[in-house]
Amino acid sequence: MGMTRRDVLKTSGLAVGGLMLGDKLALADGGNTGNGLTDHNSYFNSLRPYFPGRETLDSDQMRITFLGTWFAERLSQACNSVFVELGNGDSFVFDCGPGVLAKYNAMGIPQSKLDKVFLTHLHADHITEVGMLYAFGTSYQRLKPLYVWGPKPSGIKEPGSENTFDDGIAAYCEHLCEAFRWHTESQSFLPGRLQPGQWTPPAWAPQDKQDSYDLVPFELDWAKEYGLAYPYYPMSSSGSENGVTITHFPSVHNRAGSIAYKLEWNGLSLIFTGDTKPNDYVIKQANGVDVLIHEMTTQPEVWTENFGGLHPGDDGYNELLEWNRAVQESSHTVDKAFGYVLSQIAKAPSKAPRLAVATHFPASDDTIRPSLANVRQWYPNGDVVVASDLMVLIVSKRSIDVRRAVVSAYAWPPIVRTPAGETAPPKYPTPTNQLDPTQLSHTIDSSVYDPH
Repeated sequence: MGMTRRDVLKTSGLAVGGLMLGDKLALADGGNTGNGLTDHNSYFNSLRPYFPGRETLDSDQMRITFLGTWFAERLSQACNSVFVELGNGDSFVFDCGPGVLAKYNAMGIPQSKLDKVFLTHLHADHITEVGMLYAFGTSYQRLKPLYVWGPKPSGIKEPGSENTFDDGIAAYCEHLCEAFRWHTESQSFLPGRLQPGQWTPPAWAPQDKQDSYDLVPFELDWAKEYGLAYPYYPMSSSGSENGVTITHFPSVHNRAGSIAYKLEWNGLSLIFTGDTKPNDYVIKQANGVDVLIHEMTTQPEVWTENFGGLHPGDDGYNELLEWNRAVQESSHTVDKAFGYVLSQIAKAPSKAPRLAVATHFPASDDTIRPSLANVRQWYPNGDVVVASDLMVLIVSKRSIDVRRAVVSAYAWPPIVRTPAGETAPPKYPTPTNQLDPTQLSHTIDSSVYDPH
């Protein structure tokens, strides 16, 4: 080890060639973090700062921002979401769990850019913030539909019945719209769409859906290994094709109906697995990928001690440990398994990812240290980092720069205003239009408390 804090700060801005230091950087303080190993993330804090809005993304670059990186919300980590921006101006959201919109706002990312959401599966820690994104899109000037990709129904039968569950992304979107009916009607004094001629839906989208309260699902066959999710190929200004392709393949997680995504553009690529058991789908798909974002969890002993509050020798410890082991076996990739998967991807003639990112992980010094050591048992040399909220990757063909976003905890949501002449008239003419007139006689006129 032998690295001082000053050494860490000197080296933290290195591109991917220096990322083999990742597991050493996590230990750089030697445990002397003030609040202890459980309350600090030395690796993240050592990264070179990234200031949102101050750096322009080059036309050949991809920027990947982690807005949520665990499944149990805490102040340092929201639930799951990754935002991908491309040098051609396109952008994509992968998963959208609770708490992440606060991070998007802090990063200065307007909701008008969050119109394409790709969901890996329908667990609450991956989808809950879609409701907020949908409901307040109009308020934040997303004057186009919200497009959501996700798995088709699982095909599982209801217990004791021949009927299968209607549990795909289309049903989710339909019921979400109904659940937010009071909200969307009450907010419909705002313009919810652009004037005819101001915008045309892309060719891959339904042409009759043009309103911000249109929630448009695209159901994907979760059993396909090379399914096409996003067939949008915009043309560059020079007239040559500058296409984005997002394909999907199965993840193996808890229940039928989980998927992983692979984005390819301009010779760059990333995979986002969502939650999954270790599987050979990933090993096949990740050959030569630039960035592999894969779930990783701690050993079951860590869950038992932190979620259960039990320690070896306590009553019930062994039973809870076995239960947690069974849950992980049904659904997740423990750290040693992640290392094994990486080792198999790297076997010739395949090529290892330029950077492997572990996410869905409680990132602090006490967990990063043993888990990276377990990864290294199988994968001793490749570049691996553990994601934290507000980690930013700047990816080009030359380098991968891992950064730490510096944001304000008090930032207001950024809004890119649309000129009034470009918007269609709202459904209701005024904010007070829907108030019950019999109740208005009970309200206090503003002249009483603000006579000026």
